[in-house]
Amino acid sequence: HVKSNAIVVTSDRTTLGIGAGQMNRVGAAKIALEQAGEQAKGAVLASDGFFPFDDSVRTAAAAGITAIVQPGGSRRDQDSIDAANELGIVMMFTGMRHFLH
Repeated sequence: HVKSNAIVVTSDRTTLGIGAGQMNRVGAAKIALEQAGEQAKGAVLASDGFFPFDDSVRTAAAAGITAIVQPGGSRRDQDSIDAANELGIVMMFTGMRHFLH
């Protein structure tokens, strides 16, 4: 269990970083990516809630993330999709939020 705003970075069935309980999603992403360090390159980032802006996508790309899993549902989903496409990141929408607080 990870408290919202929650971001988890994983690779090869191993958790590399967890950013939890932050005021915003990009803050949680930065913590998870810092914990993952160099291992973030080629890893997957998962979020319990949608990205209201493309800043988390850009932060993930700068760390070397290659795929993002998120529920979608933001009015600005297209901004995140466009950023992912521009930066070569695969983005999967689950359609199911797990965001709580």
